[in-house]
Amino acid sequence: MKKETQISIIVPAFNEAENVAFLAERIVAVLPKEINYEILFIDDGSTDETLSVLKNLHGQNKQIRYLSFSRNFGHQNALRAGLNEALGDAVISLDADLQHPPELIPTLIQYWQEGYDVVYTVRLENQNQSWFKRKTSALYYRVLGFITGICVPKGAADFRLLDRKVVNVIKNSPERELFLRGYISWLGFKQIGVPYEVGKRYAGKSSYTLMRMIKLAWAGITSFGIMPLRLASIIGLCTTCIGFLYAGYILYMKLFTDSFVVAGWASVLVSVLILGGVQLLIIGILGEYLGLVYLESKHRPAYIIKEKSEND
Repeated sequence: MKKETQISIIVPAFNEAENVAFLAERIVAVLPKEINYEILFIDDGSTDETLSVLKNLHGQNKQIRYLSFSRNFGHQNALRAGLNEALGDAVISLDADLQHPPELIPTLIQYWQEGYDVVYTVRLENQNQSWFKRKTSALYYRVLGFITGICVPKGAADFRLLDRKVVNVIKNSPERELFLRGYISWLGFKQIGVPYEVGKRYAGKSSYTLMRMIKLAWAGITSFGIMPLRLASIIGLCTTCIGFLYAGYILYMKLFTDSFVVAGWASVLVSVLILGGVQLLIIGILGEYLGLVYLESKHRPAYIIKEKSEND
């Protein structure tokens, strides 16, 4: 007897009490009837009524499951928890704010059934987004590709389908700080991108602040290469060369010309500031990498599950 195909949909949620019920309704409405499914919500330490709503949803439909963190551990860790707990032959992840349209799920499944292991989505340029966000996002992906050698498509999102064998590789990864967008591109497998238009947030406000975006961007850079360390070495070497050239210039002016070299505070101060700044920059980059090693060496869990749905 042929095994019935099962699809898992995982949804990280942080203070999305007004969105999760409507999202679950839209997901169930678009799923193919011949496919068995589960919807797994990951409550990322919400402080509103998100968990209560999820419990009600589970009571109405046992195929809707949930797990709740002991505190907020972040979007990437919530995604990873969902991948660890999902049971399906393929796992689809999307956000709870409905900016990732559930109506695209059948298309993702269709590509998977055609033999693709990773079906990722690429958001089309949204003119409603600020100019700053659009330009910095495009620049970041260029910089990420240059530094790491990993090609993450511009506009790639955490709205994607992963085959079970890809999910198992991620589950077995020992890394604590895992940048999933880059890691999935790095894994290889047979991949295809699907464009989509970003929907409007159904309710509430985004909790993804500028600082969180910067933290995620830096994690992407440091997770896949040591280019910042090499750049620090190059900057240090260039600064040293400039120092030697300047010293040679002063010596030449003093010995071979009649020019009087004024020993001013300005030149000394500029030199000290430049050298001090370069040294602090290099120490800071070294500190970031050393900090990552320190955190990994602790072997602390990436997240702590406080509560799960019944019978999980």
